[in-house]
Amino acid sequence: MSRTARLGLFILGTLAVLVLGIFIIGSKKFLFTPTYSLRTKFSDVAGLQAGADVLIGGVHSGTVRSIDLPTNPSDQVTVLMELNNSTHTIVKQDSVASIQTEGLLGNEFVAISFGSQGKADVKDGQVIASIPPLQMGALLDKANGLLTTSQTAMNNITAVTANLKSVSAKIDHGDGTAGALVNDRALYNNLEETSAEAKSTVAAAQTGINDFQDNMEALKHNFLLRGYFKNRGYEDSSNLGRDEITNLPDAATSKEFTFPAKKLFDKLDSAKLKDEKSLKAAGEALSNEDFGVAVIEVSGGAVGNSDEMSKLSQARSMVLRDYLVQHYGFDDTKLKTVSLGKRADSGTKADSGSKDDWGQVRILIYPSGTAIPALKSPTPDASKGASAKADQK
Repeated sequence: MSRTARLGLFILGTLAVLVLGIFIIGSKKFLFTPTYSLRTKFSDVAGLQAGADVLIGGVHSGTVRSIDLPTNPSDQVTVLMELNNSTHTIVKQDSVASIQTEGLLGNEFVAISFGSQGKADVKDGQVIASIPPLQMGALLDKANGLLTTSQTAMNNITAVTANLKSVSAKIDHGDGTAGALVNDRALYNNLEETSAEAKSTVAAAQTGINDFQDNMEALKHNFLLRGYFKNRGYEDSSNLGRDEITNLPDAATSKEFTFPAKKLFDKLDSAKLKDEKSLKAAGEALSNEDFGVAVIEVSGGAVGNSDEMSKLSQARSMVLRDYLVQHYGFDDTKLKTVSLGKRADSGTKADSGSKDDWGQVRILIYPSGTAIPALKSPTPDASKGASAKADQK
């Protein structure tokens, strides 16, 4: 081979090596920079290409080296990324990769989020978590669905507006009851007069009810009927429940006294005391102890009218309270009552549902510092201002 031929071959070889080196250098963006690799997996890479940029915090920090399809349909697409070694301080074990788009229709790239402070650094070749990419097709489908829904809503609004216009036109022409009221002044005036007469009738009826209640209360104090109420241990019902509380205190008792109602009262339907001596121990405890609150709890028997039994329980608790306050010295503002009314059962099979079941009385004493529960609302009769007197004779 001549010298000229050898020179030509040398020049061509040199050019080939130079071109090949340019291609290799062009494909290696971090050829002279230390790097490490990370992997992540997606069910769909949304058009991501090998050689795409990898951004961390919006800064170009790596390159997508390869994208490998799975060998099994149940697996995901694997994306291999090559990152600048300097990103090791911000990419941690909990960093997440996502595929994003430059603008609305730009090229896809991989964005990796910062890791958490204190988390371990990622290792070379490690797989990090990913989130599915937002695809334009799915976004357009959602937008199309929203537009369809909006169109349906507009059609409904148009139909409702047409109906309202129809109703308004009928009212303007005097059609129907509403139209007659709007257009016929005489009919409106008649309706006003009828309403006023109805209000007057109701007011008169209420006045009659109030007068009847006043008359009945006055009748209770009439000397011809006073004995009827005295036989039941009280003159009237005006102050029944004046010291009644809504519920028992939420605390343990220091002492308790329990009595069958039959032992304390003279009749099944009476609030007259017959055995005051039985209350001595309870009265002395109230007098000698520094208690927080005491409660007289009275329940009726299992037979009889519920309303009457409720009033009888209130009367008995009032009579017991008045007796203890009058015969034993203590702070009566701390003695309250609870009236249970008719019981569901008597507590024993022998007395259940019989006339021997008069109910039960409990006197509950609570230690100092126990909060006093709220009083019940006053009864309607309490507004009269009349005080009830218990007949202890």
